[in-house]
Amino acid sequence: ANAIREELISREVLAQAAKKKGPDKDATVAAQMDMARQAVLIRAYFDDFVKAHPVTDEKTKANYQHFVAQMGDMEYNARHILVDKEDDAKAIIASLKRGDAFDKLAKEKSKDTGSKDNGGDLDWGPAGRYVPEFGNAMKALKKGETTDVPVKSPFGYHVIRLDDSRAMKVPTYDEVKDNFRQRAQQEQVSKLVQELKSKAKIDIK
Repeated sequence: ANAIREELISREVLAQAAKKKGPDKDATVAAQMDMARQAVLIRAYFDDFVKAHPVTDEKTKANYQHFVAQMGDMEYNARHILVDKEDDAKAIIASLKRGDAFDKLAKEKSKDTGSKDNGGDLDWGPAGRYVPEFGNAMKALKKGETTDVPVKSPFGYHVIRLDDSRAMKVPTYDEVKDNFRQRAQQEQVSKLVQELKSKAKIDIK
């Protein structure tokens, strides 16, 4: 309690000294003070909004169940080669059938900079991590198989090989419910901001 009291006294003494010196008349300092005041008002507004619009357990559970359905109970270790043209993907498939190494072709041909240097390796992950076109094609493969035809997605054309698959431990609802509640609250706040922006008329110079 004494430490808190001393801190408050120190702040008050410094504030009085600063006021006499008059840095608040400086345009930069004044702008920073306005921004700090604005930040406090915004935080209070958001806090009130969240209290008035609590995320229900039903909403959190529904989001969790949707997440589990998307992720599934398996994870996959796959590789891919991504190109812009379907004919290029077909040529790569033909090269693989002739015995060319997947990792070599990935390094030479793939435009996915995040995986090409690792031979197209995407590491372990659930099918829900990928766009549906990719995830569904990957799930249909058996261990060691490569797609016979190019897989089209919004990113281009993929040649996919499944290296392995295994059962995945899905986190329980109790383990992740707080994360889902926070995410739902953030989505509510983002929606509020977008609605306010759509109605506001602000002239920023």
